[in-house]
Amino acid sequence: MSLLAEDTAATDLGVRWKPGFRALGPAFLTELRPTPLPDPYWVGHSDAVAGLLGLPADWRQSDSTLAALTGSLPVAGTQPFATVYSGHQFGVWAGQLGDGRAIMLGETEGGLEVQLKGAGRTPYSRGGDGRAVLRSSIREFLCSEAMHGLGIPTTRALCVTGSDARVYREEPESAAVVTRVAPSFIRFGHFEHFAANQRDAELRALADYVIDRYYPACRTTDRFGGNAYAAFLEAVSERTAALLAQWQAVGFCHGVMNTDNMSILGLTIDYGPFQFLDGFDPRHICNHSDTSGRYAFNQQPNVAYWNLFCLAQALLPLIVDQEVAVAALESYKTVFPREFEGRMRAKLGLGDSAEGDRALIEGVLKLLAAEKVDYTIFWRRLSQHMADGNAEPVRDLFLDRAGFDAWLLSFSERHAKASAPGQRSEAADLMLKSNPRFVLRNHLGQQAIEAAAQKDFLGVATLLNLLETPFEEHPGADAYAGFPPDWASTIEISCSS
Repeated sequence: MSLLAEDTAATDLGVRWKPGFRALGPAFLTELRPTPLPDPYWVGHSDAVAGLLGLPADWRQSDSTLAALTGSLPVAGTQPFATVYSGHQFGVWAGQLGDGRAIMLGETEGGLEVQLKGAGRTPYSRGGDGRAVLRSSIREFLCSEAMHGLGIPTTRALCVTGSDARVYREEPESAAVVTRVAPSFIRFGHFEHFAANQRDAELRALADYVIDRYYPACRTTDRFGGNAYAAFLEAVSERTAALLAQWQAVGFCHGVMNTDNMSILGLTIDYGPFQFLDGFDPRHICNHSDTSGRYAFNQQPNVAYWNLFCLAQALLPLIVDQEVAVAALESYKTVFPREFEGRMRAKLGLGDSAEGDRALIEGVLKLLAAEKVDYTIFWRRLSQHMADGNAEPVRDLFLDRAGFDAWLLSFSERHAKASAPGQRSEAADLMLKSNPRFVLRNHLGQQAIEAAAQKDFLGVATLLNLLETPFEEHPGADAYAGFPPDWASTIEISCSS
């Protein structure tokens, strides 16, 4: 057994651990301890994720738990490690990457991997310090839980811990650590790494591990003549398509869709310069570093397919037949539009499909784009209109009243055909459950970050409470559901963290 697991000062979190990914061996990872941070403090925590992990009710009362989740004390039963991967960044092959600042504690017996992001330098840090800063850690913590509240597949976040230790980016900032949780943190880039280095044995071992753990149906399928690796590629393509449909429907921009930031399980992973749209601009670029607009909002579905093509190339030594590999990607082109239209129909309160629905969807998106109407507020007000019959609040969002009135008439006629008398309330209920009142807007995150920098963490806790249940009204929280202030448009989020 590794000495890392035998340390007499180790903190017992009350969680049982199993080897998980670490069992693949040293070709896939490097064992190492996190680097301690001095005088840690709690910034934010999720009781929901603590429950998933089976932590005791008083888990935050221990100073040793605080230190362990900041990387300053070992966790009993774990053998921490960082994994190696490669990838394409902004469309260019970047070579070897890896967990440059994320250190895996291990996998719980319940099948969840637990990772400390910002826990110090690893062999894959490429000259970096391996640290995360408070601002990006709070953003990742809140957005992980916000996406879960929206019903979008995502990694989760147990907590953020901070320290007054300085981290240098554009200017000195406070260090922080996010404790991240997911069934797996494996990325497309893990496969690309071994394929690029022509290490077919390791590539096969990784694919077999992922298929057996997460995609067992691929072993028994008749698809592609029983080729399990092709079936696996198809399954990943379909999960990714469904994920992208949800992103586009809710107005979420990821910002850095590199292949090393794409989850093999179709989860939203690696929250960096993300943004929920304020005014609806299909060409919006949320990442200040993305000068070419590669990852603009309207490019995300195509980028996801491009990334899947890179995964297909990586898996080709296992699939063997190039035509089969290409065929395994084809379902993306049908799943994404089907899933997207389904999500948009739900936002419109339509439970079934009918001719003309696509025109109805495209029509309202064109209206929103023409005036950059606030995306979240529009959909919520439209939902309220369906509930109470008052169209004026949503109509007031448009300068082109005639254009909106024409669309609203088509919308009303569609519902009149679809619903029996008295069923309007069912459509309203569907819309209110599909159109959130609260999303993690940049200015809300920024306000919480600025308060946290002064050791005031109430803003983080308040936002978490709203974002965990974003479809509820939360009386008294109107300020969190209103229009962004003018200064919100000046916030610049980049890859720096």
